[in-house]
Amino acid sequence: MINFFVREFAIYWKILKFLLPVVPITLKITILSFLIAVILGIIIALVRTSHSPLLRKTAMAYIDMIRGIPLLVQIFFIYFGLGKLFNLSQFPAGIIAISICYSAYLGEIFRSGIEAIPKGQYDACKSLGMNAIQTMRYVVLPQAFRVVIPPVANEFIACLKDSSLVSIIGLRELTRAGREFYTQYFVDFETWFMVGMVYLAMVVILTKVVSLIEKKYKIVK
Repeated sequence: MINFFVREFAIYWKILKFLLPVVPITLKITILSFLIAVILGIIIALVRTSHSPLLRKTAMAYIDMIRGIPLLVQIFFIYFGLGKLFNLSQFPAGIIAISICYSAYLGEIFRSGIEAIPKGQYDACKSLGMNAIQTMRYVVLPQAFRVVIPPVANEFIACLKDSSLVSIIGLRELTRAGREFYTQYFVDFETWFMVGMVYLAMVVILTKVVSLIEKKYKIVK
């Protein structure tokens, strides 16, 4: 029995040492993709809340289209379609696909945050002589960001887990490394258990960080 646990521990330790070097790559993919998605999401939210019906419908069509297509299909489309057209490697193709997908979800989250700001504040800004850009920059967006911190944080954690999908186009991140270990040593349960544990550890750490951010910027009512 002791020999069994010693052997199992050695296997898990070997898998962990194989996986840990690619954790920074997974985090890099997630952070870069999410930052781009946040920027795109803010732009989409501003277009969705604009006074132009044409712009609002265009943004809504973009959101419906992106949300209606699975992320895996978008990854294939970007890598095998646009990737060949613009000579994109796996890394930028994966980043672009995840960014576009999450921009649609974040766009709706930011829109809800903007619309949560009372109309009276717009009128107050107008009475102070502020134009639309100044109203958004100094009054609306700072408050909207604080309102949407919890759902945005949830999307970030979901983005971390969905980053595993880019392994399908050969981008070497955590899931891809797990598959490499499995095909090399043929230990299935132990490999995928450790891959899951590493993802879980990252999610737990990020959740704690997000909780601290939420407490710091929580709106006191």
